[in-house]
Amino acid sequence: MIEAARKEDGPAILAISAAVRVFSPEEVETVGELWEDYLQRGEAGDYHFIVYREGSQVLGYGVYGHKALTEGTWDFYFMGVDPAAHSRGIGRAILKRVETEAAAHGGYLVLIETSMSPGYAAARHLYESAGYTREALIRDFYARGDDMVLYSRRVDQA
Repeated sequence: MIEAARKEDGPAILAISAAVRVFSPEEVETVGELWEDYLQRGEAGDYHFIVYREGSQVLGYGVYGHKALTEGTWDFYFMGVDPAAHSRGIGRAILKRVETEAAAHGGYLVLIETSMSPGYAAARHLYESAGYTREALIRDFYARGDDMVLYSRRVDQA
């Protein structure tokens, strides 16, 4: 079941962020900062967290929000799935839910920025297989030799 994250989900979200082993310590810390903003500001904030839950266990999460200064563009910031639950369609389900939520709030475009490093190959494959279009490549964006790829997908078309 996918639902809005609850206060008690924070430790699981941070544990998954560390367990996926692709996020740097700074990125895991950033997830924590976004989580704190979400807790303080809730739906009025800039960041929305959803979790994929089986029973009481969080197996995955996603963070997304409306892109400032745009009419209907949404950013998908982070996603993590417990490594023990990989290849079960959880990432795809979270991605689909983000698209549905963005569209329900008047969004028409979802953007995803990600690294071209080998560790992100599975994520890029997921985005491409889910219908995302590669829009841009910015060389040396994250660090020398670590390019950023920008994906987009229209979510207002059936």
